[in-house]
Amino acid sequence: MTTATRTNTALSGTFLTDDQLAIAETTLDFAEEHLAPHAVAWDRDKHFPVDVLRKGADLGLGGVYVREESGGSGLTRSDGVLVFETLATGCPSLAGYLSIHNMVAWMIDRYGDDAQRRRWLPALCAMEALGSYCLTEPGAGSDASALRTRAERDGDHYVLTGVKQFVSGAGASKVYVVMARTGEDGPRGISAFVVERGDAGVSFGPNEKKMGWNAQPTRQVVLDGVRVSADRRLGAEGDGFRIAMNGLNGGRLGIAACSLGGARSALHRALAHLADREAFGAPLLDAQALQFQLADMATELAAARALVRQAAEALDRGLPQAAQLCAMAKRFATDTGYEVADRALQLHGGYGYLSEYGIEKIVRDLRVHRILEGTNEIMRLIVARDLTGGRR
Repeated sequence: MTTATRTNTALSGTFLTDDQLAIAETTLDFAEEHLAPHAVAWDRDKHFPVDVLRKGADLGLGGVYVREESGGSGLTRSDGVLVFETLATGCPSLAGYLSIHNMVAWMIDRYGDDAQRRRWLPALCAMEALGSYCLTEPGAGSDASALRTRAERDGDHYVLTGVKQFVSGAGASKVYVVMARTGEDGPRGISAFVVERGDAGVSFGPNEKKMGWNAQPTRQVVLDGVRVSADRRLGAEGDGFRIAMNGLNGGRLGIAACSLGGARSALHRALAHLADREAFGAPLLDAQALQFQLADMATELAAARALVRQAAEALDRGLPQAAQLCAMAKRFATDTGYEVADRALQLHGGYGYLSEYGIEKIVRDLRVHRILEGTNEIMRLIVARDLTGGRR
């Protein structure tokens, strides 16, 4: 099967331009060559393959949404969901981290000034420096506006103190976009800062022991009186919550797309397994009951993909319903992706439970997608508030 055929088959039901097909095909080649063959071993060994990520920078994967004049690829969100879905067919864990890295790079490009863009974006786009996003805290998860990390103004500097929880890439990343409180309680008192790994007072907790996403580190980021100059602040004081939420709109699409890619890989593995295995004198793939399951899995993925692409287009066009659609897409695609992967494991029988087949890894990796970038319960809350005019 040619690359073009593989791409067209996987993305059937979507309408892609020639440029988008080329993006998907190039990314698929990278995923198949550099990610898929090693994904199970990286998960087992808890290895974060920074050298492989840097190879992806040669394809523009370090600055997917960053403007070309800032050193990025200048792609749209509609392009980006293709990139991250395709990367996730090789490894959802690493594709998920790259989605977060690109969210950080986009935030600096979108909200930084010229000096900030020159300072951080070249290294981020080349993935010589990796990026992490610091919003969640031990006592502030779903209620992000309740965060307690503080940034106290001291002349031309700020002093940051607090702890950030569940930070993907922490320790390995050099650049951290940190949300901290500079003013009143609630969302209007939050500002955004860029902190670097080498800043005095920055330290990291141990690598968390996780169910999945083992090919990337997850640690606390501890800020103990970290003194940064005022030119490390992104935007104005009090803009941090808006910056954080706008970043998360795109981040939710990235994670939704990663769920599609992981589930797409699981579905293809299930097809191959059922074609190879026989029961009662015939290939399992000939059993109509199993064919119906495969048909439902493919249909549900196509529906989720259509919603993700609709949300991406809305974000590209700046439509007022974009945030609601991003929440819908994140909820639906991550739930669907996990359920499809779980059914693919079931179709493998006992073999699906063995790590060497790679299915159980996909299931473990996709499970966290329903939690991060805002839990799916919070996605429902966002949609419901929009529908009901903000009622609680």
